[in-house]
Amino acid sequence: MTTPHRHLLQIEGLHPPQIAAMLDLAESYVLLNRSGKTQRDLLRGRTLINLFFEDSTRTRTSFELAGKRLGADVINMSVSNSSVNKGETLLDTAATLNAMMCDLLVVRHGESGAPNLLAQKVDAAVINAGDGTHEHPTQALLDALTIRRRKGRLEGLKIAICGDVLHSRVARSNIHLLSAMGSSVRVVGPPTLIPAECARLGVEVFHNMVEGLTDADVVMALRVQRERMSAGLVPSAREYFRFFGLDFEKLTYAKPDAMVMHPGPMNRGVEIDSAVADDPVRSVIKEQVEMGVAVRMAVLDLLSRQGFRNV
Repeated sequence: MTTPHRHLLQIEGLHPPQIAAMLDLAESYVLLNRSGKTQRDLLRGRTLINLFFEDSTRTRTSFELAGKRLGADVINMSVSNSSVNKGETLLDTAATLNAMMCDLLVVRHGESGAPNLLAQKVDAAVINAGDGTHEHPTQALLDALTIRRRKGRLEGLKIAICGDVLHSRVARSNIHLLSAMGSSVRVVGPPTLIPAECARLGVEVFHNMVEGLTDADVVMALRVQRERMSAGLVPSAREYFRFFGLDFEKLTYAKPDAMVMHPGPMNRGVEIDSAVADDPVRSVIKEQVEMGVAVRMAVLDLLSRQGFRNV
């Protein structure tokens, strides 16, 4: 690339060498974290602000831990107690953040495109921690790292993403990343929860779990996002689980060594059975959380040093 990416706003548009380089760097941070060592001088003197307009304990804590392990000064801005709830616009917030002269800004927002707007108005490097139903790039990166560590590759794998694809920014980021890296991606769910754009994105669409999971190497269950739904998109939780909830009976149609993933938080007994989620052999849900810290350390490292100029 001739110019660096100053921000990480989405996976769409990134090239396989860029993605692979981020995963390779994140791999080194996995090893570093497991060794108990840190690189607290890497971001010493840099300020990281977590600006979350939506609740997400897992993602915010992961970014906070990543920043602190690299030596950054980390500030968590509580939007519920901020001027935003008093009528301040997003552009006013951007001006305030610029005056604070932060170096890295992690943003989660309920509206698609909000991090992109902030990126145009602030001097800091902006990382999208999830915006509306658009994308969640670091979640896709940590999912890819988890898969690559377990399977040894991404190319040629059959990956089934199941459930509420319509409202899932995680699904969109994963579709872009996994397709770019040579995986065969399929989405599985009721017609009301599969967006029309899936066909345009080049993924296979299934409305039956048996067909969708057949010979899958990876099965990723998605949270049913009732807070984003209008009435009538899904039947009762009991009926949803009967047809689309991931249990061991449905999992038998995937490959015998198929791994089970979930971005969290889980609705147990709705999109996934507890026995599957907690299975020590098939489930890598806890490992996803560990990979999240390493991936976010890698992203903070890259954006603070060089962007993706040499990636």
